[in-house]
Amino acid sequence: MNKENVKRIMEETKNVNLVVASKYLDSNGILELKSLGICNFGENRTDAFLKKYEELKDKGIVWHFIGHLQTNKAKDVLNKIDYLHSLDSLKLANIIEKTRKEILKCFVEVHMTNSSTKNGVLKEDLDSFLNELKKYEKVEVIGLMTMTEPEQTKEEKLKVFNDLRELAYKYDLKELSMGMSDDYQEAIKAHATYIRLGRIICF
Repeated sequence: MNKENVKRIMEETKNVNLVVASKYLDSNGILELKSLGICNFGENRTDAFLKKYEELKDKGIVWHFIGHLQTNKAKDVLNKIDYLHSLDSLKLANIIEKTRKEILKCFVEVHMTNSSTKNGVLKEDLDSFLNELKKYEKVEVIGLMTMTEPEQTKEEKLKVFNDLRELAYKYDLKELSMGMSDDYQEAIKAHATYIRLGRIICF
């Protein structure tokens, strides 16, 4: 980890919420970044999250779950996280409603590209999905999340992010979780409020 590089990125992203994707870090690495002023960390695998959560539960970490949350493992993590960035099904919303002790801040993951490998709610289904989520008292939809494709150009990625921003505006949602190590600069241009950086921070 290059501390000068980390400080440069922190300065570059000072107007957004920086979530470090901590899959590349052990607990000591997380604490090292926290000593520099980073408090938001995101995991995308339940087993790794649970291990780090137990090791760091008294350290003031704000935990984000940023990967696809399998419904058969959701109960293990739902009362330990502060934010969920990947709400993509009513089945998961049901589990949140039954399991969560307090209201959970959620981003709805939106499928904005033609990839068959991406999770998320299709744009054409978003209206009905958001309406259904209003029935769940433990689910607080604070914004939308999406991911781009590696093969897309910077201009294409920027368009994806701008399109997501327009959707968020349509539904009066204030937060946008978008942008990772390869495209966070485009996400910032499109007014992301949360970016998820892993490799570019950790190496």
